[in-house]
Amino acid sequence: MGAGHDHGTRALLGSGTEHRRRLWWAAGLLTAFMLVEAVAAVVTGSLALLSDAGHMFTDVLAIGMTLAAITAAHKAGTDSGRTYGLYRLEVLAALANAALLTCVAGFVLVQAVRRFTDPPHVPAGWMLLVAVGGLAANLVAFALLRSGAKENIGVRGAYLEVLGDLLGSAGVIVAALVIWGTGWAYADPIVAVLVALMILPRTFALGRSAIRILVQAAPEHLDVAAVRDRLATVPGVCDVHDLHVWTLTEGMDVASAHLRLDPAAELGAVLTVARERLHEDFHIDHATLQVEPAGASRACTGISW
Repeated sequence: MGAGHDHGTRALLGSGTEHRRRLWWAAGLLTAFMLVEAVAAVVTGSLALLSDAGHMFTDVLAIGMTLAAITAAHKAGTDSGRTYGLYRLEVLAALANAALLTCVAGFVLVQAVRRFTDPPHVPAGWMLLVAVGGLAANLVAFALLRSGAKENIGVRGAYLEVLGDLLGSAGVIVAALVIWGTGWAYADPIVAVLVALMILPRTFALGRSAIRILVQAAPEHLDVAAVRDRLATVPGVCDVHDLHVWTLTEGMDVASAHLRLDPAAELGAVLTVARERLHEDFHIDHATLQVEPAGASRACTGISW
């Protein structure tokens, strides 16, 4: 006997679509200034500017992948062959962003180490002017993505990249001021190293979150034993087994479970209370519950995996 799937208040089809306009604005702004910063980095020879331009490129790519994933997930909602849509594309985009950022940080670190032996002269005035413009562009993009980062892992990946780039632009400004005021050329590679080291911890955290979702581990914030115990207290339930809890994409936790009922239990009441408790106590809005009358054979015992 299977019943009790709850679609919840947040429709699966709508994940991330409300953030698309802000993502487009942020992508356009960052693309324009990325080109300016890349040209300036080549002209001035600044590694700090080059690292910031490279990071800004990953910002644009991150936003582009997130937009593609959200759009694909939205369109897949009408495809009966994809019963959960394509929401995992958002997670794959976040994982790709993390891998790309790691490569960028590694490249900057290698180049910075090489420059410590003979740092080139960098025109501080142009470096400062471009860095201030980069900071302004990142502040606008940061504001555009901030609200969406709390609700969508793909948007959060782009948001974290913009945050890192914002800090990087601030670092480039400091380096330019130091070079301008003292002529100390080592400020450029030092800031480049600091920017790379600031990127890595957030990158690893993002990658770890994406991998947890892809391997269908239980959400970190959720105690599976507590979910089992809570379902076991539903009136009429005498046993809970085959409980699975996983995340489809950020903010969309999913559960399935088998509930064995007492002989006198009322099916409708059990399912209603079970769904309410999952929603209220654990914010699980999509649950598939299979109910089994007392004394029924457990069909799931023959499953070997």
